[in-house]
Amino acid sequence: MKYAIILPDGAADEPIPQLDGKTALEAARIPNMNWIAATGRSGLVRTIPEDFTPGSDVATLSVIGYDVRAHYTGRAPLEAVANNISLGPDDLVFRCNLVTIIDGRMEDFSAGHISQAEATQVINDLQSALGNDRISFHVGVGYRHLMVVKGGISMKVNCQPPHDIPGEEVAGYLPTGKGSDELRELIAKSQEILANHDVNIVRRDLGENPATSIWLWGQGGKPRLPSFQEKYGLRASAITAVDLIRGIALSIGWKLIQVPGATGYIDTNYRGKGEAAAAALDEMDMIVVHIEAPDEAGHNGDAAAKVKAIEEIDEHIVGPLLDKLKSFDKWRILIAPDHPTPVIKKTHSAVPPPFCMVGTGVAPDRSERFTESQAEESGLRIDPGHELMEYFLKSGKLA
Repeated sequence: MKYAIILPDGAADEPIPQLDGKTALEAARIPNMNWIAATGRSGLVRTIPEDFTPGSDVATLSVIGYDVRAHYTGRAPLEAVANNISLGPDDLVFRCNLVTIIDGRMEDFSAGHISQAEATQVINDLQSALGNDRISFHVGVGYRHLMVVKGGISMKVNCQPPHDIPGEEVAGYLPTGKGSDELRELIAKSQEILANHDVNIVRRDLGENPATSIWLWGQGGKPRLPSFQEKYGLRASAITAVDLIRGIALSIGWKLIQVPGATGYIDTNYRGKGEAAAAALDEMDMIVVHIEAPDEAGHNGDAAAKVKAIEEIDEHIVGPLLDKLKSFDKWRILIAPDHPTPVIKKTHSAVPPPFCMVGTGVAPDRSERFTESQAEESGLRIDPGHELMEYFLKSGKLA
């Protein structure tokens, strides 16, 4: 049996006024996803358990079959794995965004999607100015970086994701709790260093959002995840452009496939991802393709970009994978957005997203298209979300 899982990050949504009250999935031309829903099964899956913040870390772990209550230690630790950062048992690692704060408000959680070269220079300069035996800054991808606090596991801080507070006054969302004074001081010092940084001088001259501050969140200790092959008996590969999913993949023993031009943004190489995924099925039991673009468009409040991203995924990733899968005697495919990222709200939602699946042994339901409303009408609910993987692998029957 060959398996494919497509993770269109944040593709689920709510009715969008700019789309005449349709969601992005409803407005998009997605013949391949619609064929999967019409020929197979649709449903809703609760990827965010109660008491968890809606995010791709928790949601993705749920979708791929891991109970976050048993295995989750934080988002940043997973990204540390992707960056080959060794964590001691008493270390604490934080996501360290480069953000734009103007007049005390969170103007842009990505600092205008700062380039890799600019971000690398900024993080290296912050390491030179603020790094020491306890604190270290590590370059990630784009605006997404990491900060490690040696021996910081005793800190009990509460931190807010910057993408959850667009336009909000940041003073009310700074870290709180035991050890938060140190984090607040680091954020303040970063603002002093970045105020007249060479990178920001150029960005302002070009009319681009400057990186005015770091923002610390997503903290946790060393991750503990069992192997996917031991858990499900399958050899899997993953394609992704973001450190979070790379870190998850490496932590559970998936083989990573690098695709040139994969950016983790709406300009990613969709065709390259589709071609690489189809080729991987010759060797592996399962291929998992993650695409960040719909989530980024949702955070930007850009309905048209979200629709386009979903259409690109359907044409260049889902289509080629379907063609490849049909060349095997037995196969299944699952389309599973991890969580909604509503265009209107510009942030994540804990509302259960839709999924659809088709293939050998999967009994069809009455769905006609892959949409939130039709998935709800199917009556199929997977809760808790980590049971979705078992459902997918067992031909639609929960163990």
